[in-house]
Amino acid sequence: MLLFLPFSAPAQQATEPQTPPVSLADLAGRADLVVLAQARDTDYFVRREIPVSGSAYLKVLIPYKSPDDLIRPGDIIDVYEKGLHENECYFPNPTVFEEGRRYLLFLKKDPEDDERYRGMPEGCALDVLVDNNNRYALRYPVNGIRLSDSLGPLATEREFRDPYAIVGDELLLPAERDSMLKAGELVAYTEPKGLQWIYTRGVDLTVARKLMFTTQ
Repeated sequence: MLLFLPFSAPAQQATEPQTPPVSLADLAGRADLVVLAQARDTDYFVRREIPVSGSAYLKVLIPYKSPDDLIRPGDIIDVYEKGLHENECYFPNPTVFEEGRRYLLFLKKDPEDDERYRGMPEGCALDVLVDNNNRYALRYPVNGIRLSDSLGPLATEREFRDPYAIVGDELLLPAERDSMLKAGELVAYTEPKGLQWIYTRGVDLTVARKLMFTTQ
């Protein structure tokens, strides 16, 4: 199960997803809604501490594509999911002491409810982090959706000030951790909370936008 795409690192996935890789342009072309958004709240039905249906509510930060261009910054969107399946679209609920994670979202209108959205078959979200220049960047390596785009040459070194750029050692598989360390995509983060790491590379959202909308 891919419980959160949005909040599990690639190294946490024991097996490769079966869905073929997809390009950002293809995702954006088929999606009804493409936005940068921040998680605000969730209302999930939970079994054995795992969400199995319900809605997540996210605040739109930057709308890139929306039905009739009606979505504006500050709007709250309802993203609904049901069941446990590959590429499911559940989000972690931030506590009152946290700001929500930011995501680049690719969504379709829910055929059962025109007021809410559902994830794409390939997934719904890519992690976005804020750097020390207050710029948004896709975290690299990306997770959540298997992309066919070659993003490595577009990823640049960044100093992230985003708390979600930090990951505990227990959340990384050793092989993936070592691979990222060798590639310079991860460095040790010195804080008195046990062994932690921080991501060091990202793809600027202005660059990602050009890949999503190649004719613009």
